[in-house]
Parts: sequence; C-alpha cells; structure tokens
Amino acid sequence: MAPSVAIVILNYNGRHYLEKFLPNIIGHSKGHAIWIADNASTDHSMEWLAEHYPELNTLAISENKGYAGGYNDALRRIQSDYYILLNSDIEVTENWIDPVIAFMETDQRIAACQPKIRAYDLPTHFEYAGAAGGYMDYLGYPFCRGRIFDTREEDLGQYDDEKDVFWATGACLFVRSAAFHAASGFDESFFAHMEEIDLCWRLLNMRYRITYCGKSTVYHVGGGTLHKSNPKKTFLNYRNNLIMLYKNLPKGRRWKTIVIRLILDGISSVRFMATGAWPDVLAILRAHFAFYGMIPELTRKTERTRYRAPLYYRSVVWEYFVLGKHRFGQLTGIEPVKVPRS
Repeated sequence: MAPSVAIVILNYNGRHYLEKFLPNIIGHSKGHAIWIADNASTDHSMEWLAEHYPELNTLAISENKGYAGGYNDALRRIQSDYYILLNSDIEVTENWIDPVIAFMETDQRIAACQPKIRAYDLPTHFEYAGAAGGYMDYLGYPFCRGRIFDTREEDLGQYDDEKDVFWATGACLFVRSAAFHAASGFDESFFAHMEEIDLCWRLLNMRYRITYCGKSTVYHVGGGTLHKSNPKKTFLNYRNNLIMLYKNLPKGRRWKTIVIRLILDGISSVRFMATGAWPDVLAILRAHFAFYGMIPELTRKTERTRYRAPLYYRSVVWEYFVLGKHRFGQLTGIEPVKVPRS
C-alpha cells in the first residue's frame, strides 16, 4: 500500500502567491491531499480559497505563530505518513513528489528530504534557501551545495544525485510524520528562520538521516513573507543562529563558538554601517540582547537534550571571503554526513 502524503502550505498574507502558484501545485500533485494552513492572515486569503478552491483542505490558526508555531499547530491536526512543507511562493514541476517519496521509502531512517531548489527569478541557477542540500561550518554558518553566501551556482547537473546532508530546507521539506512528532516538531522559540536546521540537527542526533534528492526540482521565489533586506529578517537570522548553537553544541564548545560568532557579528555590523544600513545594525544589536534574555530558557532545553552532530570543521567565511572559494566543489575538507552511532 502506497504511503499517504499531505502537502501543507503555511500561508500568511500570501494570497497573491496562492493565486499564482496553486493551479500549478494542484496540477502536478494529483492523488495527494493539499492543505492550506492559514496563520491568521489579514488579506482575506481564507475567503478567497473558500470561493475559488472549496475542494481544498484548510486550517485556520488563531494567531500568527510564525513558521515554527504555525506548522506545529497544523501538523498536529493532519494525519499522514509524510508531510510536504511547501512555501506558498514555490512553483513545482511534473513528477516532483514521487521520486522523493520513493527514495525515502528505501530507508525508514530517512526523516527528511528536500528536492533541488532552483531560483524562480533565475531558473538556470540554484536558489538561496536550500539549493542542493545544506551544510554548516563549525562556527554555525549555514551554506549549501550550489549556494554559498550570495553566490548561486548554475545548475549543470553537478548535483543530480541522492545524498545525505546536514540540513534540508524548510522551503520544500519532505518529512516523515513519525519522525517529526518524535522530535516534538519545530522549536517555536525560533518563530521563523533556521528552525528547520535546528530540527534536522536534532533528528540527526536521534540517528535519523537528512537527505537530498536531485531527481525532483522546484522553483522558489524567496522572501515571500520577509524580504532579505528587511531588518526583521536580519534580527531573526542573527538571533536564531545563536539560539541554535547554544542548544545544540556540546557544552565544551558552546561558549567558545558563540563568543567567536559575536565578534564576527560585530564585523558584519561594520559592513552594514559602510552601506548605510543602520536598521540592520540595530537589528543585530537587538538580536544579541534577545538571545541573552533567552539563555535561562535555552539552558533548560539543553539540559534535557545534549546534542552532538557532525559539522564542517573549517570556516566557510574564511574560505569564501579570504580564499575566494565561491563554489561548493572548491571547499576543502567536506566530510560525508554520517548518522551518529550514539
């Protein structure tokens, strides 16, 4: 018997994206349930759906709980063997589901998988959010096969494989429901941004696999809820990166790594100053102080779950900005991501 699959789109004031991409999603997802979970939108998304797509499943969430809280709320109410967490600003392609599910079915330890993520605005190239699977260096900087910082590689078939990775993107995340719930879902203190990396890190330490399947391709607009130039996005990215490191690093490495990150955050603030982006400088300061205020809560979480997982033990910042290595294949010392034995 084929496993059940539920496509779950978390919507927050994204009616314009639903109007643009829902027909494409419906047309290429025959036989699978589609759910729209609405995070208390104010753009009449739910009314529009009721009028134009009454056949779709909808869920109303009482307040905007962000990506993490919104999906946690929705997935508690949806029964399925697999969930596909799909951003509303994604264009899917023919046969985008079956290759990924078939791959995940080969091993019950595969908890999550992502397809190839190309850029909607530049379809020949990979997109920022996920590209061909995510990694992270020892200082907590995420990067991807196909995308390091602002450099996006052209897709020339170099990542048409199936591979274990460190994290899979939340823009189009295939996840085994049993594993998601066993991990207690997303950590809602993140609200939005990097919660999927935190989840993947935890799943790895539960001895699950995180994977990428290059046989499926989707196109992502990016910045559908928060544009990358929005200071709120800066705040969430900087704060959440510190949260993730504090939660998941072994105690012996935790503060040593965080202090280095705080220094590097200060250097990045200088770069923002040089471009006159003062709202981003203030956002970084706010992010640091917000993190300090969360330390007691994070310590309680960490005491219950002391995680260890493989990382890239070089600095991607040094490799990219100093050594000029802008492509994933140029990085040295990339180790295979292995499931921890204990």
